[in-house]
Amino acid sequence: MEVIIIEDEQIASDSLEQIIRSTDSSIRVLAKIESVRNAVNWLINNTCDLIFLDIQLSDGISFTIFEQVEVKIPIIFTTAYDQYAIKAFKLNSIDYLLKPIDIHELKQSLFKYKDLHTSKSYESKVIDFKELIESIRNPVQYQSRFMVYAGQKIRSVKVSTIAYFYTREGSVFFCTNEGKQYDIDHTLDKLEQILNPTFFFRINRQFIVNIEAIDQMHPMSKSRLKLDLKPASDLEAVVSFNHVQDFKSWLNR
Repeated sequence: MEVIIIEDEQIASDSLEQIIRSTDSSIRVLAKIESVRNAVNWLINNTCDLIFLDIQLSDGISFTIFEQVEVKIPIIFTTAYDQYAIKAFKLNSIDYLLKPIDIHELKQSLFKYKDLHTSKSYESKVIDFKELIESIRNPVQYQSRFMVYAGQKIRSVKVSTIAYFYTREGSVFFCTNEGKQYDIDHTLDKLEQILNPTFFFRINRQFIVNIEAIDQMHPMSKSRLKLDLKPASDLEAVVSFNHVQDFKSWLNR
């Protein structure tokens, strides 16, 4: 496999190269590039299998590279700023790594790339760079409170006090850290868009959980995970097979 590293800090670039080599000695680092301009020039004349891309370069946001040259190479984003469009990274790239980069997370990202490469499913994965650039210029404002009915009264509930969201018989509810249940006029799909992904993860079609609400995890068949939540739920909270890898990466950040 041939890769390039686009990173403006030499120490970080050298460290990433060392971690890559120690992870897989067969990987060849073709170039270490420090700026948008040099990256554009390199990509116009060369290609590789995978790009490790820092977000903030010496001469601007790295997404502007893709306003100047068409790139169809899979990308793993690297960033020290987790407020930068994390959800967009997940939707539009092979993966993303938060600095300082952990060798185990890098191994997971490379495994994910190789798995996609083997299945060739990455060929249909089109990166929406316009969305990424827009998300940088107009950062997402995540939901901080929900207005809910409590009998004849209306309450304002802080998102930080919510343990998990779930569906039951076609309706959506959330459970607070104190065990109080409220129904809410949002679908889980909508909640995924407005909740901060640093703290909330959708484990299956029925649950979105707060990282602080996970008490215990139990392995199941087909690589699935069963979660014990706090407060406890009478519904089974299982991380579905197709979410397990991303769920583990989310926990390890």
